[in-house]
Amino acid sequence: MVENPNNIEINPGDFAPLDKQAGPDKEKIAAPSLTFGQDVWRRLKANKTAFVSFIVLLLLFLMAFGGQALYHHDPNAQAPKYANLPPKIPGVNIHGLNGHITQSGQDVDAYKQAGASSSVHYVLGTDYLGRDLLARIMYGTRISLEIALIATLIDLTIGVGLGILSGWKGGRVDIFIQRIIEILSSIPSLVVMVLMATAFTKTGMASIIAALALINWTTMARLTRAQTLQLKNQDFILAARTLGESAPKIAWKHLLPNLSSVIIIQTMFTIPNAIFFEAFLSYIGIGISSPQASLGTLISDGQKNFQFLPYQMWYPAAVLIILMLAFNLLGDGLRDAFDPKSKR
Repeated sequence: MVENPNNIEINPGDFAPLDKQAGPDKEKIAAPSLTFGQDVWRRLKANKTAFVSFIVLLLLFLMAFGGQALYHHDPNAQAPKYANLPPKIPGVNIHGLNGHITQSGQDVDAYKQAGASSSVHYVLGTDYLGRDLLARIMYGTRISLEIALIATLIDLTIGVGLGILSGWKGGRVDIFIQRIIEILSSIPSLVVMVLMATAFTKTGMASIIAALALINWTTMARLTRAQTLQLKNQDFILAARTLGESAPKIAWKHLLPNLSSVIIIQTMFTIPNAIFFEAFLSYIGIGISSPQASLGTLISDGQKNFQFLPYQMWYPAAVLIILMLAFNLLGDGLRDAFDPKSKR
C-alpha cells in the first residue's frame, strides 16, 4: 500500500498508458537523408551567383555546340558585297539592331545601300569579308571550349596521376617529381608556346593543346600531392593496406573519391585559364590561324575596325568575359558547396 502523506487526490486515469499518436514518436523531427552529392547540389543551388553562372555556362555550351543546328549560316562563307554590315534583327526597330547606321549625321539603311534584299539579315552583322559574325562567334566559342576542355582533360590525367604517385610513394620519387614541377613552373608559358609553334609545321589547336598540357598540370599535381599526404595516414587507408589491398586499388577506391572535390574545383579554374591563354595566343597571331575562328582571332579582327565598327570586337569580347566570369564564379560556388563547414 502506497502512503499519501500530502493527501493529494490521485485519479486512476493519471496512470493510463500513453496514446501512440500522442506519445514521444510525435515529437521526432524527421528530415530526409541526403547523400554527399545531393548535399553539394543543394548548397550550389542555394548560392544564387554560382547557380546563375552554371545556367549561363549551360546556355553558352548549347550555343557553341548546338547553335549551328538552328542557325544555318556557314561561318567561313564570304560575301564581300555584304562586308561590314551592322546587326539586323527582323522585327526590331532599334538603332544599332535594325541595320541602320549614321553617316554624315543622317540615318542610313546599310543593307539597302549594299543592295541586299529584304530577306537578307545578319543578327550580329558581318566582318570585313562579309562573313556572318554570329555564326563565327558560335564557331569560335566552340573551338576555344574544345581546346580548353581537351587541354584540361590532359592536365587532369597527368596532374592527378603524378600527384597521387608523388604523395603516396614519397622519398626519391616525390623529390624527382617535385623538381620537374619546379622546373616547368619556372618557364614562361609564352616561351613554351613559341617552342611548340616551331615544333609543329603549323600553329593551331594541336600546338596550343600541347603547350597547355605541358605546363598546366603542375598546379593539379601539387594539390593532389598535398591531399594524398594527408589522406594516406588516415585510419581507413591504413585499414585497407592492412587488408592487403594494392596501391592502385587504394588510389581508385579510397583516394580518388576523397580527392574529387579538389579535382573538380581546380578543373573549374583551369578551364577559364586555358580559354584566356588560347584567346591571347590567337590575338597576337601564334594561335588559331585563318580561316578558322576562335574568340582570340575574332577580337583581333574586330580590333582593326574598332574605331568605326566597334560591335565587331564588342560581341566576341563579351562572350570571352562572360565565359571567364561564369567559370570562376562557378568554381567559387563549388568550393563553398564541397566545404562541409559552409553555413549554407
